[in-house]
Amino acid sequence: MSSVRRALLPVVLAALFMYGFDLNVVNVAIPSLQRDLHAGQAALELIVGGYAFSYAAGLVTGGRLGDLFGHRRMFLLGMAAFTAASVLCGLAGSPVQLVAARLLQGLAAAMMVPQILALIVSGYAPAARPKALAWFGVTAAVSGVFGQVLGGLLLNADVLGLGWRVIFLLNLPVGIVVLAVAARVLQTQPRREVSLDPVGVVGVSGALGLALVPLVLGRAQGWPVWCWVLLVTAVPAAVLTVAYERRLLAAGGAPLLDVRLFAVGTFRAGLVVSIAFMAYFSSSIFVISLLLQNGLGLSPLQAGLAFAPMALAGIVAPLAGRRWIVAYGAARVILVGCAIDLLGTVALAVALHRQAGVVWLAATLALLGLGNTLILPALIGVALTDVRPEQAGVASGTLNTTQQFAGSAGLAVLGTVFFGALGNHPAGARDYAAAAEIVVWVSVALVLVMAGVTALLLRRGSSAPQRGVGEGGRDRVLLGRGEVGAGSNDSVDRVEEVRR
Repeated sequence: MSSVRRALLPVVLAALFMYGFDLNVVNVAIPSLQRDLHAGQAALELIVGGYAFSYAAGLVTGGRLGDLFGHRRMFLLGMAAFTAASVLCGLAGSPVQLVAARLLQGLAAAMMVPQILALIVSGYAPAARPKALAWFGVTAAVSGVFGQVLGGLLLNADVLGLGWRVIFLLNLPVGIVVLAVAARVLQTQPRREVSLDPVGVVGVSGALGLALVPLVLGRAQGWPVWCWVLLVTAVPAAVLTVAYERRLLAAGGAPLLDVRLFAVGTFRAGLVVSIAFMAYFSSSIFVISLLLQNGLGLSPLQAGLAFAPMALAGIVAPLAGRRWIVAYGAARVILVGCAIDLLGTVALAVALHRQAGVVWLAATLALLGLGNTLILPALIGVALTDVRPEQAGVASGTLNTTQQFAGSAGLAVLGTVFFGALGNHPAGARDYAAAAEIVVWVSVALVLVMAGVTALLLRRGSSAPQRGVGEGGRDRVLLGRGEVGAGSNDSVDRVEEVRR
């Protein structure tokens, strides 16, 4: 293998890690942002959740732009924009400036991340592709949880006296190196004749934004009339968008939403599990981060190290989970992950009720890391099990977009519950633990929803493990079973479709 080919995977996975790292690293910096920027509760939720919101809003469009203008070009543009937006985050002088920069950062990630799988598929021979895709899955799984640990280390080191700004400004040298190497090693891919759906993008993002903004700002503003107006307006906006997408599909266009997907039982189930999963995960990490530093008085380093067992579990679980998906089916792996998550969330709620020490909290977080990183890769397989190949691109985009919006909405709703229970003048660890306990019990209910929906799928027999049966034998991509092999052109095409 040439040196150029060997450098391809580290370059694109570095970009994937940067995206996941920046998704969660701000959690450990929340107390610093409160102190230095005087960020209020709503601003904190937007700083954390706004990134995921804008990423979701641009995700499908970013993939289609890669088809139109080339994946290499869009990757380089996305990385340059992500690096510039990170610098703007690091230079922000007010909560409003930081929120705006985080929104730009999410949009830049939406330009960059959808190109990664396409670049891997086109850059590696069929025999080498499975190993590259496995590293893609591991990087995606661990990048977010490592944001807590590395973020704590960076804040504790207080590099050049930059404080919380270093977690964003670090992307400048890393981004420059990735851009320089990527410009040399990435090859130009052929473009595809596809069309954008700007009305769908604006309609879907607008409808969800109309609901999300009042959920984030409503409590802090005392629920004024404009909040209720936006919430009510979100309903007709969603209805009109779906009607337009239906007409575009009937006319032979390429809509952002393929409404036929919602008739597929496994896809509907995957969406429900995705919504519950992302809502519970994003809100739990947010409130535990506040508890560790504001409530228990831990330093950023100590808080980051409390998440270290979760990060380590996130490394081990995907490696085992991939084999289990092939052997037992994706739905069974999700059910195992739900059982571990249920044990972890209940243990976390009990630990909070008893005001247990950091060691117990770290142990419960390790369980959540193990369960979560078993669930997420398998979840994609279950949702796409019965989707037709020609719908795989839209289905994957819809699933990923739903996950990101669900994370933002879950953070907004459960963040509001947390701050409402906490009150305006929390006395210390007891008040933070009591407020966090409420959110964690809601998370227990969400995990039970995930487990119940997955169990129904198993009863219907929709996720029994299957093997590849064509000329490629095991060298097929089984969307519902998560088996990624190599060898057939059909496999390459379907991986490429899932990327979009």
